[in-house]
Amino acid sequence: MMHSGISQASEYDDPPGLREKAEYLLREWVNLYHSAAAGRDSTKAFSAFVGQMHQQGILKTDDLITRFFRLCTEMCVEISYRAQAEQQHNPAASAAIIRAKCYHNLDAFVRLIALLVKHSGEATNTVTKINLLNKVLGIVVGVLIQDHDVRQTEFQQLPYHRIFIMLLLELNAPEHVLETINFQTLTAFCNTFHILRPTKAPGFVYAWLELISHRIFIARMLAHTPQQKGWPMYAQLLIDLFKYLAPFLRNVELNKPMQILYKGTLRVLLVLLHDFPEFLCDYHYGFCDVIPPNCIQLRNLILSAFPRNMRLPDPFTPNLKVDMLSEINIAPRILTNFTGVMPSQFKKDLDSYLKTRSPVTFLSELRSNLQVSNEPGNRYNIQLINALVLYVGTQAIAHIHNKGSTPSMSTITHSAHMDIFQNLAVDLDTEGRYLFLNAIANQLRYPNSHTHYFSCTMLYLFAEANTEAIQEQITRVLLERLIVNRPHPWGLLITFIELIKNPAFKFWSHDFVHCAPEIEKLFQSVAQCCMGQKQAQQVMEGTGAS
Repeated sequence: MMHSGISQASEYDDPPGLREKAEYLLREWVNLYHSAAAGRDSTKAFSAFVGQMHQQGILKTDDLITRFFRLCTEMCVEISYRAQAEQQHNPAASAAIIRAKCYHNLDAFVRLIALLVKHSGEATNTVTKINLLNKVLGIVVGVLIQDHDVRQTEFQQLPYHRIFIMLLLELNAPEHVLETINFQTLTAFCNTFHILRPTKAPGFVYAWLELISHRIFIARMLAHTPQQKGWPMYAQLLIDLFKYLAPFLRNVELNKPMQILYKGTLRVLLVLLHDFPEFLCDYHYGFCDVIPPNCIQLRNLILSAFPRNMRLPDPFTPNLKVDMLSEINIAPRILTNFTGVMPSQFKKDLDSYLKTRSPVTFLSELRSNLQVSNEPGNRYNIQLINALVLYVGTQAIAHIHNKGSTPSMSTITHSAHMDIFQNLAVDLDTEGRYLFLNAIANQLRYPNSHTHYFSCTMLYLFAEANTEAIQEQITRVLLERLIVNRPHPWGLLITFIELIKNPAFKFWSHDFVHCAPEIEKLFQSVAQCCMGQKQAQQVMEGTGAS
C-alpha cells in the first residue's frame, strides 16, 4: 500500500502543516473549478485562487511550489484509489460513475497546472513556463514510479493517464496553444513518456500506449511541428515500445495482456502507414533493428510504407521493367545513424577491404566478428549484421554510380562488396544466414536505389549459390513475408515474382519446391496470386516466358 500522508511527509521532510494547507487549497480549487462562477476556462476562479495561494505562502519559493504539486498529485491519486476500491465493495456502482468521481478532482488539478504554466513569468518569458511544466511533469513521474514500485500488481494507471492526457489537451487547445513554446511543450511530454517507457514502468504500459498513440499527440508530433523536428522524438517512443515487446514476441509468449498490447501496436502502425507513411519510410531501419526476426507482419507494415507523392507501379504487370522506373535511381532517406554500432577497427578494416580488398583476413574473420555467443538463437550481433548489410550495399551503389553505371544483375558482380555478401551466404551457419538474408529483405521496399540493388543482390545470391540449402533459405525469407496478411512491400513482390518467373533461376526444378505436397501447393498458390493462374501454370510447367 502507499505510505500514509504522515510517513510520506517525514520521507520528504515536508514543513509541518504543509500537507493540511495543500489539502485545503486543493479542496478550495476543486470547488471553485466546478462552480458556475468559475468563468470561461476557469479564469475568474484562478484569479481568486492565486490570491489564496499567496496568502498561504505556497508561491514563496520553488521548493514550496514543488512540494505543493507533489502533495496535490498524491492526494488526487489517493482519491482515485479510494473511488476504485469502492467499486470492489459495491459492484453495483458503474465504472462510469467511479471514473467521474476520479475525474472530478483530477481534471480540476490539471486545469490549475495549465493555468499556472500559462500565467507564470512574463507573457513573453517562455523559459519560466517550460521550467514549471517540466517540474510538474517530473513530480507526476516521481509519484507514479514510487506508486508503481510500492503497489506493484495493485498499481492503477487511471489517475496518471488522466493527468497526462488532460494536460496535453489543455496545453494544446487552440485558445491555449502558446505557439512559441509549442515545440518545447511537446519535447517535455516526449521526455516524460520516454522516462516512463514500458521497460521502466510495465504496469503503466496500456495507458502509455494510449498516450503516445492519441491522435492529437501524433498530429502535433508528426504534422504540426515545423521541419519535422518532432519525428526523431516520436521514433524514439516507438523504439521504446518495440524494445519492450521484443522478448515476448521473440519467444512467442503472447498471453492475453500481451496480445492486447500487440494488437494496439499494429493499430498504431496502421494509422502511421495511412497518415504518415514518409515517417515510416525514413525510420524503417531503426524500427526493423529492434523488431525480432520472427515478427513478420509487424515488419511488413513498416516496410510497405511509400511516399504519398509516389504512384507504385503494379508489381504484377507482365514484363515490368524495374530498371526503367524513374525513381529507381533515387536513394531513400535513412534517418538512423546505422554505422554507429560498428566498432571503429571493424569499420576501418571494412572500408579498407571495400577499397583495396585488404586486409585479406577480413573475409575469413567476418563470421567471428559477427558472432557474440554459442547459444543457439542468440549467436549473432543482429544490429551489426543489419548495419554491415546496409553499409556495404550503399557503398556498392555509390561505387557502381561512380563508374557511370547503374545496379543490375551484371554490374553488381565481381566487386569487394559482392565478395562480402557471397562470403556471408556461404560461411554463416543457418541461424546467421537467416539473419543476413533478413537484413537484405528489410531493404526491399518502394521503388528506390536501395530496393533495386538489394533485389538484384538477393537474386544473384540465389543464382550463384553453391548449395541448395542457401537457395531454400532465400526462398523461405521471401516466402514467409508473403504468406502473412497484406500489405506486402513492393520490392519483396517484384523480387519473388522475378525469382519464380525467370527461367534463368530454374526455381521450379529445385527439390525443396516439391519436397511435400502441401509445400508444393503453397508455392503454386503464391505463384497464382503473384502472376495469375494461366501464367503461373505456364511457368510451373517450364513453358513460361521470361
